[in-house]
Amino acid sequence: MNQSLDIAFFTVAFAVYILSFASFLIHSGTKRQLLGWLGVASLSVGGILQLIALGIRWNLSGHIPLASMHEYASVTSWMASVCLAVLIVRTRRFELGSYITPLVIAIMAIASLLPNQINEQLVPALQSHWLTIHVSMAALSEGAFAVACGLAIYYLIKARKPKTTAVELKRLDTLIHNSISIGYPLFTLGALFAGAIWAYNAWGTFWSWDPKEVGSWIIWLFYTGYLHARYQRGWRGRRAAILSIIGFVMIILSFLGNLFLGGAHSYG
Repeated sequence: MNQSLDIAFFTVAFAVYILSFASFLIHSGTKRQLLGWLGVASLSVGGILQLIALGIRWNLSGHIPLASMHEYASVTSWMASVCLAVLIVRTRRFELGSYITPLVIAIMAIASLLPNQINEQLVPALQSHWLTIHVSMAALSEGAFAVACGLAIYYLIKARKPKTTAVELKRLDTLIHNSISIGYPLFTLGALFAGAIWAYNAWGTFWSWDPKEVGSWIIWLFYTGYLHARYQRGWRGRRAAILSIIGFVMIILSFLGNLFLGGAHSYG
C-alpha cells in the first residue's frame, strides 16, 4: 500500500461529490425523486471513498490523519458530507444538496491544493492523544458549521420567493440552529478547552496568542453571540441566517490565515 492509493480514493471521492451536486441541481429543476436519491447515493459513496482515503493515510503514517492542514480540511469536508446525507435522509429535502454540496467540494478543493505528503514522524508537539481530541472535534464542529452556512444561503434565497410559506422558513431556521447547536459544543470542548490543555502539555502555557488560537477564540465568541442573540434577543430568520454565513466565512479566513501567518499551528 502506498500514498498513490490514498490520492486515488481522494480524487474519485471528489469526482463523486461533483456527480452528487449535479444530481441535486437537476433535481431542483425537474423535481424527479430518482435524481434526488441519486444525489444522496453519490454523496454517501463519496463519503465512504473519502473515509477509505483517510484510513489509508492512517495506516501508512501510524497515527490519526489530522497532523496537516490537508488532512484537517479533508476531515472537515467529510464531516459536512455526512451531516448533509443524514439531514437529507431525515427531511427528504433533496434541494438542500444544491446549496451544501458545493461547500463540501470547495473544502475538498482547498485540501487538494495543500501539501499532502504523509508525515510518518510527528514533531514532538503532535505526539499526544490531545491531538486526536482537539483537532478531530474542531474539524467535526466546522463541518457542522459548513452545513449551517449552506442552509442559511438557501434560507435567504427562499425568503425572497413570494410562494415560500412562513412554516417552510421556520423549518429552515430550525435546521440552521440545530446544525450550529451540534457544532458549538464540539468547537467549545475541542478547539478551546482540549486545545488549551494540549498547548500546556506541548509548550507549557494554556495560551500564547498564536494566530490560530486568536482566530478560534474570535470564532467561538461570534457563535456565542449568535446563540445569545437567538435566545435573549429573539434573533431568528434572516438575521440569524446572515450570522451563520458570516460565522463560516470567519472559519475559512482563520484557516487561510493559518497558512499565511504561520505560528505554532503551522504543520503543513
